[in-house]
Amino acid sequence: IEPEFKRRCMQWADVNGRRMLLVGGKINRFIPNPTFDMLSAPGSLEEYFRGNNPKGDSVKDLFGELLPCDPAYRDREIRLKTMDSLGIEGALFFPTLGVGMEQALIHDLPAMQAAFRAFNRWLDDDWGFAYENRIFGVPYITLSDLDNAIAELEWVLERDARCIIIQTGPVTTVEGMKSPADPRFDPFWARVQESGVAVTYHGGANAYYNLITMWGESAEMEAHRFEPLRQALSHDAVADTFAAIVLHGLLDRFPHLRFATIETGADWVAPLLKRLGKIHGQTPSAFRNDPVEQFKRSVWVSPFYENDLAKLRDIMSADHLLLGSDWPHTEGLADPLSFTTDLTEAGFTDAEQQLIMYDNCKKLVQRQPH
Repeated sequence: IEPEFKRRCMQWADVNGRRMLLVGGKINRFIPNPTFDMLSAPGSLEEYFRGNNPKGDSVKDLFGELLPCDPAYRDREIRLKTMDSLGIEGALFFPTLGVGMEQALIHDLPAMQAAFRAFNRWLDDDWGFAYENRIFGVPYITLSDLDNAIAELEWVLERDARCIIIQTGPVTTVEGMKSPADPRFDPFWARVQESGVAVTYHGGANAYYNLITMWGESAEMEAHRFEPLRQALSHDAVADTFAAIVLHGLLDRFPHLRFATIETGADWVAPLLKRLGKIHGQTPSAFRNDPVEQFKRSVWVSPFYENDLAKLRDIMSADHLLLGSDWPHTEGLADPLSFTTDLTEAGFTDAEQQLIMYDNCKKLVQRQPH
């Protein structure tokens, strides 16, 4: 990172004998243990996320015995061998901690931009954007400054990035919050379409976390903290992001953009498509294209295993669904290939499962320039 930004971005601090992460000079609790030195086993919370916890055990108890960080989580050569053992040819790699950092630095946009420039250079060095055509590290680009976003996009494209990640929700700029589909960002989207790189939206902290303060809760998100109201509130950044992308005409202007949603589940898809369909039906003359069909053509969805997959099958074609195992996270699947059991129970055919488990993601990481 540029020296002038070091103290304004991420630092380590010892607080009462515990190593803590400082972001912008404040303790950050997005991840309870950001050192990742001791971790729960992959998939340890699967039953919890399926809604099965009859004894009412705490999340801490469900974690079970914490284990030293597996070398496969830090070393790409070891990770490839682990992927072999799991039957995985290739995978997208997203920043566990990074998806909370744009919001943590939202008060200092130059520092935030510097932090992600540094992150992307580390990601390229440690994992690569297309290492052995199997490990696809996904660089993070903030739209908070157009010139910086375009420069960073060019940098990652030169290094063979196949996908990029952008924060869900409205974009914070020096002029206030803007829709990602605001025409001011068109030079960025034009280059994305020209290059054929795919754009992903991943679950994480975003501007919507400030809305919970209206209900007396803290805007700060801490992973795995029990917050029932946060889970129950209806605000949904990813659904609203795609509402803006469609209704603000981004897909009219750039019809070849490809988007994928990761670790946001799929329960938001049906209500969004219903709203888009109703709006279109009320005033079809206001649209150049059918917004529902635009979404179905341009967006790939990675559902949670606990989602209603049978319902999703009725509204989204199998060629626009993706396996998202979230391995090796506690809420993910210990065996990524076990997702086929859920797909079978939901009525997906073998051919449809082939698309979801392999073909669709394989195509996603192949650039499709226009």
